Parts: sequence; structure tokens; C-alpha cells
Amino acid sequence: MSKEWPLVKLGEVLRPTERGEAVDPAKTYRLLGVRLDGLGPFLRETVTGVQTSATKLFRVLKGDFIYSRLFAGRGAFGVISEELHGCFVSGEFPTFVPVPEKIDAEYLKYWFRLPSIIARVDADCTGSTPLTRNRFKENFFLALEISLPAISEQRRIVARIEELVAQIEDARVVREQVKADLNGLLASAHRQIAEGSPRKPLSEVAPLNRRPVTVELESSYPQIAVRSFGRGTFHKPPLVGSEVTWEKPFLVEEGDILVSNIKAWEGALAVAKAEDGGRVGSHRYLTCVPLKEVATAQFVCFYLLTPEGLYEVGEASPGSADRNRTLSAKAFMQIQIPVPEYSRQLWFDSLFGEVQRLKRLQEETSKELDALLPSILDKAFKGEL
Repeated sequence: MSKEWPLVKLGEVLRPTERGEAVDPAKTYRLLGVRLDGLGPFLRETVTGVQTSATKLFRVLKGDFIYSRLFAGRGAFGVISEELHGCFVSGEFPTFVPVPEKIDAEYLKYWFRLPSIIARVDADCTGSTPLTRNRFKENFFLALEISLPAISEQRRIVARIEELVAQIEDARVVREQVKADLNGLLASAHRQIAEGSPRKPLSEVAPLNRRPVTVELESSYPQIAVRSFGRGTFHKPPLVGSEVTWEKPFLVEEGDILVSNIKAWEGALAVAKAEDGGRVGSHRYLTCVPLKEVATAQFVCFYLLTPEGLYEVGEASPGSADRNRTLSAKAFMQIQIPVPEYSRQLWFDSLFGEVQRLKRLQEETSKELDALLPSILDKAFKGEL
């Protein structure tokens, strides 16, 4: 913090407030929560007095500073906006009024987004039972010391932070638009080469090929799984042979189309990458291997993740409840897959690879954007912004 600014305890610039009201069964209450990571208050739900177990609720007003006792160690601090003026909270949300001309609530909001401050808050969270653990008590909150410049300087700093935050958000919007354009490019390319091409059942394009693994008690087997919504593969902790009971693991190789038979209907399909080869999937996973010179794994998997493909996968996954929607391997193998010329599929795979490279660059940019705010805040509260 800037050595030129005096250190002030929050108790000197904030006044606790309790606008408690007995709950009226006939009244409607807009109840708030506070998001983590400094993202502030939000409207959680609207209930009538008879729908809440609380006997007393507390009204909040625009400009109040608020935090969650239970989630303070995870950055649940913020300022009540005009849209949330007049809402209510439970007693788990201490509320304070800033002393005029001493502290700007928005300045304080950003101060509580500093990693060093949240680490200090987390260290002060107390409790010895599940019901009280991690609650940040008001005496610790009010004892925190903040380096405070004049109120005019606080407001200037807030304006500068918000200017830079707006630029970061603009960059995020551009990044998301680029990502959407890339996805649109792939979808358009896939549709163009699939249209009018002959169709064959999946069994004649990428038949099932499960490779049972003989489990040895003292061996460890690295696992692989698939995320829903076409988000690819991920690695799970190794499966220890001595702990295997009902699982029947199967070997996965690079280039397999890996399918979850309980979540296929919501897009849990992916092509195994080089780093996935040699891992094992549980008996809940199917592995399909495209026939050489007939189809590529990426082209087939992409089709299965299109709206048309997912509809067919859903039809092959009967059941009315999520846990009962198990993919029928027999029905899955009958899904009709477009099979354009192999050379055109290879061209699509090349385009897919280039798009993935560009997406990785976008992700790196996203990480850089994520790192900007902490850096901006660090400079701001050192008096360097």
C-alpha cells in the first residue's frame, strides 16, 4: 500500500446498520445473496413471508457495503446497487454504511478484490463446528486496516479502475465473438462437405472396438473421461487394481471416438488425443474406431455433436430421467453418418486442427486478461495508477 496514505481501520469509516423487520406472512421479499470473487450482491429469489423460515429479515439500501459471513474468505463482498435498493438479506450478511467524505464504497469493493486482502480475511475466518466454521465475524472485519487517500483521490482511482475494467470486458467480448466465428466456420465447412454425401450406419464407419484390460492388483491404471457438451476429454486419478470391484476398464488409444453411455445424449463424446492414449475408461465408456480410408474420427465425432447428430444420439438413449438415459450400443451403431470422400474429411480435419490452434491462442489471451485485473488493483492501491 502507498506509504503516503494513512492507515485507517474500517471501523472508523464504516457504520454497522441493522434495518431489521419482522417477517410478515402476507408480504413479498426480494432476497439477496453475494457472489464470490468480489462480484457483488445479486437477487437470489423472491418469496412470500410464509415461504421463508426466517422470522426477521434486514433491508438494504443503495450504497450499503455488504458481505457474507460464510463466504467472506472467498471474496463475497460488494456494494448494494440502485437495482437492489430495498431488498432484504438474512442475518448472515453484515451491512455497513460508509461514513460520507471518508471512504467511497466502490473503492472498498475493489480493495476486497486484492488477493492479499482476501488471504487475510480467510486467515481470520473462525469456527470449530460445521455450522460456524469459516464465518468472518464483524470484529475482524472492522479491525482491518486500509490505506486511504482523500475521498476525491479514491473516486479518481475508482474511475480509472472502471475505465480499465471496461477495456478488459471489451476485449473479452471480442474474444468470444472470434470464438463464435471459428465455431461457425467449422459448422459451415462440415455442413458443406456432408450435404449430399452418402450415408452409412455408424457400424460401417466407426464400429465399436473395446479393448478389455486385465486388472492386476498391484498395478495403477490412469483413467480418462469425457465432459458433456462437446468439451473434450479429461484425466481422472489412477485406478488402483486392488480397489477395482465392479469396474471393467477398457483401453483407450489415440484417435478413438470415446463415448459416455450415460451422458452421450448431452454431448459427452470426444476424440482421444495423443496424451489420452494408453489410459483406461470405465465400463461406462464405448470406444469406436473409424475404418481406414473410410472416415476420420474428427469428422464423425463432429457430426455426432451437431444438432442433427445429437438428436439421433438422444433417440438411441431411451429413458425419462437423466440417470436412466443409457445409450443403447445397438441403436448407436445404427445412426446414419454422412460419409463424403475421405480426402474431403482429411481437409476438414486440417481445418479443425487450425481452428483448435487459434482457440488455444484465444485461451492464452483469456488467461492474460484474467491476470490484468489483479495487476491493475495492485497498482491502484499502491498509488501507482
